Amino acid sequence: MKRQPRSSPRSAKPRRSVSIVGTGSYAPERVLTNDDLSKMVNTTDEWITTRTGIKERRIAAKDEQTSDMAARAALAAMEQARVEAREIDFILVATTTPDMVFPATACFVQQKIGATRAACLDVSAACAGFLVALQIAEQFITSHTFDTILVIGAEKLTSITNWTDRNSCVLFGDGAGAAILKHRGEGTHGVISTHIGSDGQYADILYMPGGGSRTPITRDNVDQHLATIHMLGREVYKQAVTSMLNASKIVLEQAGLTTDDIACVIPHQANVRIIEAIADRLKIPLSKFFVNLDRYGNTSAAAVAIALDEANRTGRIKHGDYVLMVVFGGGLTWASAIVEW
Repeated sequence: MKRQPRSSPRSAKPRRSVSIVGTGSYAPERVLTNDDLSKMVNTTDEWITTRTGIKERRIAAKDEQTSDMAARAALAAMEQARVEAREIDFILVATTTPDMVFPATACFVQQKIGATRAACLDVSAACAGFLVALQIAEQFITSHTFDTILVIGAEKLTSITNWTDRNSCVLFGDGAGAAILKHRGEGTHGVISTHIGSDGQYADILYMPGGGSRTPITRDNVDQHLATIHMLGREVYKQAVTSMLNASKIVLEQAGLTTDDIACVIPHQANVRIIEAIADRLKIPLSKFFVNLDRYGNTSAAAVAIALDEANRTGRIKHGDYVLMVVFGGGLTWASAIVEW
């Protein structure tokens, strides 16, 4: 008779619920308005506003690194959650602008906040990074691997922006957002459903061609802006709407909810036209969408994290609300989540 493998103690444990118990965010002090940009490139406030919905963005100081902003957001989330650094088991930093190729930016954050017990990992999923990291954190908690996880989205996008390209330089800003995830016991509010996905056939519509092992930056190519963001705007718009729409439908179905059940939608803060298209196709009133891109621009992995913190702290989302978060990014990557607040 064939013997059945014994279940390990961990596999015998039931999956646990996961809650967001605190949020935080940080934005650099310097504000760059559309009028300021009009003095740098051939553009106008009217041109930027009508095409993107962006009015201003934050610019990190030269000596302000991604990990600095991430640490500030983390400390704010820890304070709200009443979690001390020694309680954090795992730090996930979603970013496309790490302090350096290695070590992970999460390790620098660990040092800056004093979370000496934590394991550290960076997540590279472009603008979708924060929600991808959220799902990774959820899995580690539900599987009983960790109890308290710090998830951060942080970007210094202005360090990889081509300031001579008026079509792209108007879009991006710097900042960080964070959330503390914990197991809070059965029957409590928390993460209801999550989804992530990718389609590599669209890798060439939003990318940074230089700086990696394929095309290192050399003396011969340093003036070619290879280590800056390149994008095909129309194709990005089309794929963004499609991927975010599908990702939203998937988590709604998983959660057993309809769009009428959703109190607040926090979409990726990239372009107001994308947000309007998603609202129209989902048939959710635009008034239910939390939008702050007019003040921050596109902060990539930090965008939804910053918006979540602002929605939380301003009372835009309340206890018992179902919140839909949905994002897309280069790769092409996308992610979505529904949380009962």
